[in-house]
Amino acid sequence: MSEGLREKHKRRTRRRIADVATGLFMERGFDRVTVAEVAEAAEVSVNTVYNYFPAKEDLVLPPDQASPRRLAEIVRERPPGQAAAQAVLDRLREEVERRDRSLGLTEGFGPFFAMMRGAPTLVARLEELGHRMNDELATVLAEETGAAPEDPLPRVVAAQISGYHSLIFGEIGRRVTAGERPGTIAKAVTELLDAIEEMLGAPMLGYAVREERPCSE
Repeated sequence: MSEGLREKHKRRTRRRIADVATGLFMERGFDRVTVAEVAEAAEVSVNTVYNYFPAKEDLVLPPDQASPRRLAEIVRERPPGQAAAQAVLDRLREEVERRDRSLGLTEGFGPFFAMMRGAPTLVARLEELGHRMNDELATVLAEETGAAPEDPLPRVVAAQISGYHSLIFGEIGRRVTAGERPGTIAKAVTELLDAIEEMLGAPMLGYAVREERPCSE
């Protein structure tokens, strides 16, 4: 179904607000810009900004892009025969190969990353996001493996997978801050993913393997 005029207008308005906000945050710093100033620069009302972005932090980390369900959804979508840990590493590898914007592997991301790291509320949002990703993943692993409530394995495996995920993002952030180019960062991160996979043992690769779906008659 094609996008309607109303939906197209909403998408463009949302994009304009986000772009204007990003420009102001990059120029003056996240904490030095108010939502009212974003609204004025984007030529919309303050209520309109909040309709699209309920919190100021959402202008930088919108929930639909910085989702706490990211790891859980990757695991839910994995093909039959694949373990949960392998699914997450494979997705990260795919995103690195295509220089996905969500990883920050684009030109000019360095100043944007510095702006985020300089805002305590954004740093807190990122930390909270990491904790929620871990919790959502642990819940999915428990459901898929039928683990008892007192079984610690889903939480242990979720913590391991979340740790790999955080390590990759941390490596990208460190290299972006150092001024490295996206291609150089992608190569280094790919090598890091290779090292992680080499260290994965049988317990991780054998945990929460998606069962083959029976063929329909």
